[in-house]
Amino acid sequence: MTTLTVNGTRHTLDIEPDTPLLWVLRDQLNLTGTKYGCGIAQCGACTVHVGGQAMRACVTPLSAVQDQEVTTIEGLSDDGLSHPLQVAWREIDVPQCGYCQPGQIMAAAALLASNPSPNEGDIASSMNNLCRCGAYVRIRQAIVNAASTQSQNQSQNQGPGETS
Repeated sequence: MTTLTVNGTRHTLDIEPDTPLLWVLRDQLNLTGTKYGCGIAQCGACTVHVGGQAMRACVTPLSAVQDQEVTTIEGLSDDGLSHPLQVAWREIDVPQCGYCQPGQIMAAAALLASNPSPNEGDIASSMNNLCRCGAYVRIRQAIVNAASTQSQNQSQNQGPGETS
């Protein structure tokens, strides 16, 4: 038996510990936003967060995430629409086919969590997910827009005289 928490819900599963997290999410928990792309951790379509860090679920065994918090695209925001990256993705109309976009957004969310104001170099070095449609320019612009939105929201939420 393996216990893990996905998007805030605790699950106890009777699954082989070497089963890739991707298949647990998709086949056992019916969280199909995380996509299968290459199966060798190269494309990033399967990117999720484990303990706040971006990980490739296709090569991560279930045993490696036991008792850790896993966040999928379905858990990035309460309503599935309101995370600043999700908003920016829609505003800029990033997706073409859309298949890689959950992984792209999850990679970008990990970047913004660790670096709230990334520059172009930070984005280029952090965003190594593949997009066969070539939407990289719009992906980068959406990340810049989301970072700006997050910064503005944080400034508005601070009281008088507070600094971050």
